[in-house]
Amino acid sequence: MSPTDQQPYQEEQEEDEDYVQEDDIYAEVDQGDEPMVDDEDDGLAEQVVWEDNSIQHFSGHEGSVYTVAAHPTASLAVSGGGDDFGYIWDVTDGEIVVKLTGHTDSVTATAFSSDGEMVSTGGMDGRVRVWRRVGKETFKTWEFLTELQGPDEVMWLRWHPKGPVLLAGSNDSTVWLWQLPSGNTMQVFAGHTGPVQCGEFTPDGKRIVTACGDNTLIYWDPRSPTPLFKLTGQDARFDLGGITSLAINPTSTVAVVGGTEGGVRVVSLSKGEVTSALGGHTQGHSVEAIVFVNIVGAADGSSAPVGSAGAGIVSMFWDLNTSRLRTTLEHDDAVTSLLVHPTKPHLIVSSSADHTLRTWDARGGARVREHKGHQELINGAALGHGGEIIISAGDDGACLVFGTE
Repeated sequence: MSPTDQQPYQEEQEEDEDYVQEDDIYAEVDQGDEPMVDDEDDGLAEQVVWEDNSIQHFSGHEGSVYTVAAHPTASLAVSGGGDDFGYIWDVTDGEIVVKLTGHTDSVTATAFSSDGEMVSTGGMDGRVRVWRRVGKETFKTWEFLTELQGPDEVMWLRWHPKGPVLLAGSNDSTVWLWQLPSGNTMQVFAGHTGPVQCGEFTPDGKRIVTACGDNTLIYWDPRSPTPLFKLTGQDARFDLGGITSLAINPTSTVAVVGGTEGGVRVVSLSKGEVTSALGGHTQGHSVEAIVFVNIVGAADGSSAPVGSAGAGIVSMFWDLNTSRLRTTLEHDDAVTSLLVHPTKPHLIVSSSADHTLRTWDARGGARVREHKGHQELINGAALGHGGEIIISAGDDGACLVFGTE
């Protein structure tokens, strides 16, 4: 059964009360037991302070937080970390809603279903666990639904954009597709030869694109285990060393992938071929994130601006037809994720190993705001409340909430 055969979720949850907008909060956090540095002149220890302009903290994890996702309508986030737990928590007060247990190794992937009724966690133990909301009056009560078997180590999770179907990529070169709430396996895709680093449903929900560390991209019909087409490094134009990032344009006609060697390629999904290469990144440095910004473009979406990130640089390409580099946005260290505001597509958010997140105006490259508070690298981020807030996941064990603008 195809995801396109499933009944789409029709009911959308009403937006919770408007999130309070901060007034550019800026604070120095004094934790009392922070690292100390010696003053060579007087021998006194000077306390180290760091800037923190976040509006909320969540510190339920013990150890690194690897993944975070925002609920599509409610004031909730789900995070997973090296402590083998996931948590659903309230972004307005940082309080735990439910502790998600059952993993025996790090939780590396989390995702809410498109309607927000279910949440999934995936771990290095190969387990995919799913919870669902109890009742219709609140999002505060959740129950364990099922554990899905199959992957060796979960690399990522994606819910179908229109229904209760879950997709997962595995370290063992397989891709799994399940129907919920039954938990039945709909398809196992085998065709990669390395860890499946990234994968997406096309925005129209009709196809799947996956890519692996052995430089292979595969285009699938969810109803068939046989690829519609496959691109590999045997085509010299597609030699990226290994694929690390993937994005699909809004009209489901073009995919852009980034690789371990700093290359970026544009692929026509209708023709099954490479159409162009994008420059702007340092050779030998992995491209960790790609997004379609979709500010302007042709009717088919092929000219929509693209942002790609790696080695401290976000490269903004204004037109895929000409491969013209519009501007570059810079961090002090590697960029780990890129996000596009859902209603203000000129705003993009980047997270970095330099401990900061930044909001940019993609039209001219101006920095709108810098978000500080983490003490170590930021592994990922999500946008919540219709793009009004950013939720981050850090190696320091913290999830922070910021105002986007």
